Parts: sequence; C-alpha cells; structure tokens
Amino acid sequence: MSSHRRRHHHHVRSPAAGPLDDDDLLREILLGLPPQPSSLPRASAVCKRWRSLISDPGFFRRFRLRHRRNPPLLCFFDRYDGLSFLPTLEAPNRVPPGRFSLEHDDDIERSMSLGCRHGLFLIFLSKPRQVLVWDPITGDKHKIAIPAAFDSKKTMGLVNGAVLRPAAEGQHFQVVLAAADNKQQALACVYSSKTGLWGNPISTPLPYEANGSYIPTMVHTEDAVLAGDSLYWMFTGSVVGILEFDLVKQSLAVIRLPVDIYHEGSCFRMMRAEGGGLGFLFVPASDHTAQLWKRNTDRDGVASWMLGRTIELDKVLSLKPKEKGPLSILGFAEENNVVFLWTWFGVFMINLETLEFKKLFKTMIFSYYHPFESVYAAGTCLNAGHDGAELLLNA
Repeated sequence: MSSHRRRHHHHVRSPAAGPLDDDDLLREILLGLPPQPSSLPRASAVCKRWRSLISDPGFFRRFRLRHRRNPPLLCFFDRYDGLSFLPTLEAPNRVPPGRFSLEHDDDIERSMSLGCRHGLFLIFLSKPRQVLVWDPITGDKHKIAIPAAFDSKKTMGLVNGAVLRPAAEGQHFQVVLAAADNKQQALACVYSSKTGLWGNPISTPLPYEANGSYIPTMVHTEDAVLAGDSLYWMFTGSVVGILEFDLVKQSLAVIRLPVDIYHEGSCFRMMRAEGGGLGFLFVPASDHTAQLWKRNTDRDGVASWMLGRTIELDKVLSLKPKEKGPLSILGFAEENNVVFLWTWFGVFMINLETLEFKKLFKTMIFSYYHPFESVYAAGTCLNAGHDGAELLLNA
C-alpha cells in the first residue's frame, strides 16, 4: 500500500492596503490639517510621498480654498510705513519678517492702501487711476483701470473700495469701489475677474445734514467691513453714517450710527458683529469701556441698533491708574474678531470674543494697520526660499 503525501500550498497574502496608502484619501486627510503656517512643512517632512503630494500646485490651491473662511491672522501691513509687514504669530507659525513685500515703483508711491480680504490686498493707484489686486502669498498682481464715474473731478479725488472672493467662484475675485460724488450721491461699481469687466455704476442720494461741517461728504479711507451679503464703509464730512452695499441686491443704502461719535478722545470702528451682521465698536472718552453694538432686523424688516456686550478694557489689560490715557483703534481683523488697540504703554491685539490679548510693541507713532488673514504654507511649491526650514527650526 503506497502512501500519498498531501502537499499543502501556503499562499502568502499581501496585507490589505491601509487608508494612508490611497493617495486620494491621503490628500483629503492632509487638506484637513489646521491652516497654520507650520502644518504643511511639518507634514511634508514625514516622507517623500507626503512631500510629493503637498508640493503639487493644485494641492495648495485646494488647501487655501478649504480654509478661506477660517484663516489665521498672519500679520498686518502698516499703511503709513511703506506697507511694512509685521508678523503676529509665535513660533513655529511666525512668518519671517519681510516675507510679504510689495515692490515699490512710481505708481505704488502715489497710492492708497484700501485693505485685505480673502488673502488679497487692494491698493488704489491715484496717478494712473487704477486699482491693484495683490496676492502676497503667490505674488500675483492684477492692475485694473477704474470706471469713468470715479474720475477725480467727480469724486473729490477720494475713492475707497474692497476686494473679496465670492464663495462659489474659486480663485476669481471681485473689486467693489465706493465714493461720494459732487452731485451729493453715493456711488458703487463692481468688477469681476471672471468676466474682466466692470458692471454699471450704482448710485443713491445722500441725505442733507446741517451739522456745521464745511467738509464735503466722502467715503472714509477706513477699511470696509464684510458682514453677511453686504459691504460697509464709513462716511466723513457733512454726512455722518455708514454706506451699505448689498452684493446680492446690488443696491446702496445709508445707515445712521448708534452713538454720537464726535466726542473728543472717543474711538470707534465698524466691525462684524458676534453671530454675523454689522457691528460697531465704540469706546467713549469718559472711560475705557468698549461698547459692542449690533444692527438687528425684526420680523417686519425694520433694522435698529442694539447694545450687546460691554468690555472693561482697563480690567482686561490690567491697566494701572497712571496708565489710563487716550486709546486709538488701529485696525480690525474681521475673520478672527481681533482689534488692534493703541495705548500709551503699547499696541495690543485683543480678541473681542475670548478677551485674550497680546502686547506687540510700544510706539508713540499713530498709524493704520491692515490685518492680513490668509492661509500660508512656507516651503510649498508656491513659496520659494527657506521659509519652511526656518519655521521648522523655530518649532
């Protein structure tokens, strides 16, 4: 009887592919990293494969788009110091000083900075009557001739504006100009990078106010505020109030202020209110109590101002009696709800929601700051140089 030996074939199974082995899934995971400057440099240091995915130009564009509405406050630009860039974050997220610099030419020297939003900076070039849209992250620049309705002879030479990226239009942007003309009316006009065209000018009559001012009505050079579907600017001169431009309805309206702002020593600033909508920050000269006003609309469509919270700034900043003096609001970061406040003993950043604050430096020079809130990832394909290594070394 012959014996038969059974042969057993052992098949070695390859291990199942893990989630991180799928490039598409890994990209989605990496896109969800916090939008801090050190996030992508740290992730790209894990291995060559991760770095290859992160260094793809399309990845960084998607990363910026994903975090457009919750960007960190990277820095601010000083309007009256040649648009110098001053970082606000600490290591390892602190952006190297001088990283965002605009090359100055004759046009820039005769310009007025109008503010930042959605990672873009808007600058009005007075001599060629153009606006410059600058992306400090990528270095991209777009010069756009302004419409004839905003000629200096018609607008007293003072034009304000705002730049924004509509939520559903990817990398496209809009520029909205605002001014008051010599016919006692407010003007607005919208440019779309998608079409490359300006729309028709929109106007509304300005109310007559006998307030004793001999200064003609102008749209103030303070940054616009984007709240909901509207942009807002302050007036200066004979009309005291706020200009609203509804981006959806393409209409203008004039809004009264909630308080009398013309008390010597008082400071104030439009802002995005808590929970959305238009807000107004007012600090009376009589004390250091900040009043946070909000404009509400009732069920009948009637809008009115309501006083929300008050903040005792002297207690928040632990001011001693001898340190209590005049205050000045230098800028407001609308996405992070942070105000830049000048005092006798330093410039502070104060988060109006958490009341966390940080002393930046001490100066006796008044200026005006444009907070820059954007997604920046040093060391990626769109950011040349050794910034990524510098951030990691400072970790």
